[in-house]
Amino acid sequence: MIYLQHFGLQEAPFGITPDTSFFFTSPHSQEALNTLLVAAKGGEGFIKITGEVGTGKTLLCRKFIRMLGDDFVTAYIPNPYLEPRTLMLALADELSLTLARDVDQHQLLKAITMRLMELAAQDKRVLLCLDEAQAIPLESLEALRLLTNLETEKRKLLQIVLFGQPELNQHLERDSIRQLAQRITFHYHLGPLTRDDMEYYLAHRLRVAGYTGSRLFSRGAIRVLYRASGGIPRLINIMAHKSLMLAYGQGKQQVARRHVKLAAGDTIGVRRSRWPWLAMLGASALAAGCGLAWALTK
Repeated sequence: MIYLQHFGLQEAPFGITPDTSFFFTSPHSQEALNTLLVAAKGGEGFIKITGEVGTGKTLLCRKFIRMLGDDFVTAYIPNPYLEPRTLMLALADELSLTLARDVDQHQLLKAITMRLMELAAQDKRVLLCLDEAQAIPLESLEALRLLTNLETEKRKLLQIVLFGQPELNQHLERDSIRQLAQRITFHYHLGPLTRDDMEYYLAHRLRVAGYTGSRLFSRGAIRVLYRASGGIPRLINIMAHKSLMLAYGQGKQQVARRHVKLAAGDTIGVRRSRWPWLAMLGASALAAGCGLAWALTK
């Protein structure tokens, strides 16, 4: 990233990939993580985490998996928009099962069951994390419920964590899968950051990225950033990154509110109708960005 040296950074602080080294323990994320750890170690069959787009569900999932001990075997399926058989094949692959290409449904389920029993005999817990769970077809959800029927005398052979947008709750309200909904004993809704949390969030990510200087975002910049992002971490990251580029392009050592306004005007997902000044800045921000890109190639 071309502005790193200018601001004394060792790496990009506001990427949107789920890098667990940048995980920020806000009250919401810490409560969600605690809920996951308690439920997983308690042997619960189904656990649910919901949150709006960009609130950090995938990063939370990665952090959660990394914090589980060696007594857990984890499987992760990032895109579960799969019919039941394909979803079972994906689970088999995550469990390191080698199957014939033309394996039938009976043999597939038998192989998964045998693998789960084998791991249980080794005193291993198996936990499946499904990201974007609001996209799972209803028949695939039912197939997963049937898998959680497998258990020893003391615990489930398979635990499942659903990470999804609020639409997941609507799916679970359907009468056809009420048995699954009744089995979700732990759940948490991941909300946006408060303004104070956002300020700590910015400082945390900058510190992890190696920043050791004084305040990098002015108070005015933080006010605008919070208003424009609504506390959604992904939007914060996108606009903070663009703001740093704009400040660098002008040779500034601090991000000012004008930089954030330009960044917000050029960011999809910002509620322009709520902040009228944003509606007039889209073209200006884009032009500024083009000018900055031209300057950086000189």
